[in-house]
Amino acid sequence: MQCLSVGTESPVSSIMDSWSPQALVQKSQEARNLAYCPYSKFRVGAAVLTSDGSVFTGCNVENACYTAGLCAERTAISKAVSEGHTAFKAIAIASDLEDRFISPCGACRQFMREFGSQWEVYLSKSDGSYKLMTVEELLPCSFGPDDLRARPKNH
Repeated sequence: MQCLSVGTESPVSSIMDSWSPQALVQKSQEARNLAYCPYSKFRVGAAVLTSDGSVFTGCNVENACYTAGLCAERTAISKAVSEGHTAFKAIAIASDLEDRFISPCGACRQFMREFGSQWEVYLSKSDGSYKLMTVEELLPCSFGPDDLRARPKNH
C-alpha cells in the first residue's frame, strides 16, 4: 500500500482546484473541534470536497448506545448527499493523534467506496501534516455499486 505525503504528486489526475489539501485538512480540523465524544474523548473531523467544489464538514457524534454513534466521514458525506451531491474529489480526516495519521474505520471506507474508488483521502496528524491515499488503496478488492449491476441473469 503506497502512502504519499506532503509535496508528492497524487496518483489521481484531479487537483483540487480552489481547495488546497492544506485548506481541506484545516476544515477537517475545524470540524474535529465540534466533535461530540463524551465517552471516548476521541475527536474526529472530516471535510469532503464535491466535484463542483463545495465542501461539507462533519464530526463524530457518539451515543450512549455505542452502535448508534456516527463517524465524522459518514456525517460529512451524508450532509453532502442530503444536499444533492454524490460525486466527490477528496476527503480530509483529522483527529488529535500526534504520532500517526488518522485512518477511517472499515465502515467508513466502505461508505466512501459507494461513491467511487479513485477519489483522494487525506489522512492527517494533529499538526496538519498528511498522507494522501485513494479510496481504492484504503479498501482494495472492494465491493461496490457495479457489483450489484453485474448479477448473473439466472438468479
